[in-house]
Amino acid sequence: VAYLIIFHILFVLFVWTYWKSIFTLPVQPGKKYHMSYADKERYENEERPEVQRQILAEMARKLPVYTRTGNGGIRFCDRCQLIKPDRCHHCSVCAVCVLKMDHHCPWVNNCIGFSNYKFFLLFLAYSLLYCLYIAATVFKYFIKYWTGELTNGRSKFHVLFLLFVAIMFFVSLMFLFGYHCWLVSRNRSTLEAFSAPVFQNGPDKNGFNLGFVKNLQQVFGEEKKLWLLPVASSQGDGHFFPMRALCDAQNPLLANEEQWEDDGIDEEPH
Repeated sequence: VAYLIIFHILFVLFVWTYWKSIFTLPVQPGKKYHMSYADKERYENEERPEVQRQILAEMARKLPVYTRTGNGGIRFCDRCQLIKPDRCHHCSVCAVCVLKMDHHCPWVNNCIGFSNYKFFLLFLAYSLLYCLYIAATVFKYFIKYWTGELTNGRSKFHVLFLLFVAIMFFVSLMFLFGYHCWLVSRNRSTLEAFSAPVFQNGPDKNGFNLGFVKNLQQVFGEEKKLWLLPVASSQGDGHFFPMRALCDAQNPLLANEEQWEDDGIDEEPH
């Protein structure tokens, strides 16, 4: 009874997270990031690249956009005709811009981004536990096969096949899940791990790293009771993400440092 209960709990969580990873559509940027008809016409009719960059810069002034291209320009998608929010990338398979895109996963045939990244992590975790549980419960029958206690030839094939498949998927999932756990602890996506995001001061691979606890909350939310359930609890809306540089600038001690220096200069010696 205990075996069946644990098995079905893991199976339900495995199927639930897999279903959420597949059918949760990736979130696209909002309308304010799209070009208006007048800006689009002005941008397309302009042939000078420097003027085009100026047009994009004027549009981005009202938007919370802090990352830049390699040459310092505004990140713009020619296919979707929009200014890319921070950590947003264009998926060539889905043919859309995806908020906080991590990668396009062939396992779930969907783009992994802000809307379903938590579900994808839980899918990897429960798949790992599912394979481990199957391998652990089948291992004793493998010992019986090895010692010759199993006489049925058909059952021998089933035991060997099930144990081999469970261990094979467990090892591959272990490396994949471990890599994504490392990405979450650093608050990076797969794309950002290969190519660091570029800010106004240059590329910074730790630009969105807020510390281990806050990095977890970015993906799983602040309510810990929802962390292990495939329900939406990630912070924000996918258009803006707190950055380490902005957090340092908003630090009261750092913000008042210049004021202290000015006060020290203006004070008359006693």
